[in-house]
Amino acid sequence: MAEPAPQAGREPTRTAQEASVPVPAAAGGGPISHAIFRLARLHRMFAGQLLRRIGLHPGQELVMMHLWELGPQRQTDLVRLLDSDAATMTRTIQRLEQAGFVRRRPSPTDKRASLIEPTAASHALRREVEEAWSRLEDLVAAGLTDDERAAALHTLERLEQNLLRAADDPPGAPPE
Repeated sequence: MAEPAPQAGREPTRTAQEASVPVPAAAGGGPISHAIFRLARLHRMFAGQLLRRIGLHPGQELVMMHLWELGPQRQTDLVRLLDSDAATMTRTIQRLEQAGFVRRRPSPTDKRASLIEPTAASHALRREVEEAWSRLEDLVAAGLTDDERAAALHTLERLEQNLLRAADDPPGAPPE
């Protein structure tokens, strides 16, 4: 007997054990990559929900974390720190500035540059950002033992290192 089709406009019901996005046959050669895609998508969705409650969008909290920790920074330094691009960082800083969380001031050492610094309003936001990240960590690692958390972190760091090495020698690049 065939399973009933989902009603129009409704997602089929999934169990916690099923993938959030169906794995297409063409992704069969990359099950880890597809799992990373699904995980990153869900992680960003939950981060967005938590951050929206405090007036931020995903990525803005990372800029704020660096400013809180390091103090005023040139925009080019934030681009490098966050491995971003200039256009994205410009939009992020403009939005944070409009929200009253950062301000620009002239650099005392380089008259061509300005420094981005956190405002008092952003310092009041810090505790809420820390709580949002703790909540996100709880969601991600729910049910994992301390050993499993350490193993997961170790595996993710290894995957990141693999990609960083690959970035130094991109696939399809002509041999030197």
